[in-house]
Amino acid sequence: MDANEVPQEGNATLGGHRKAMYARGADGRIGIVPSSGWEAEEIVTLQAVEDLDRLAADARKRARAGSTSPLEYHMYKARMDLTLLSQISGIWAWRVRRHLRPDIFARLRPALLARYAEALGISVDQLKGVD
Repeated sequence: MDANEVPQEGNATLGGHRKAMYARGADGRIGIVPSSGWEAEEIVTLQAVEDLDRLAADARKRARAGSTSPLEYHMYKARMDLTLLSQISGIWAWRVRRHLRPDIFARLRPALLARYAEALGISVDQLKGVD
């Protein structure tokens, strides 16, 4: 992409910020060009956020009903998926998946709960409940 072809349509999801994109300049060298984004990117981002909000709402209902642990709700609320939570917390994905079971989650050690809470940016007390 040439520097003059970098999209500048605007993207409300960037909140007025600009992002760096790589493009070929007039001299033929690749360089960083600021971009305010484009409409397609905004649409896809908003759809992804809506999907995560829906997953969080569904997980909240299931957590209140006792069919999943509060961990699943907080994971989606923080806009994470199982893989990302696993990577950030340093806990194997199969263990995170297992901890989504309410009976297993209820028996987790305080140290493990603290790791999840830190990864999610909330307190352990918040992690144990659904707001």
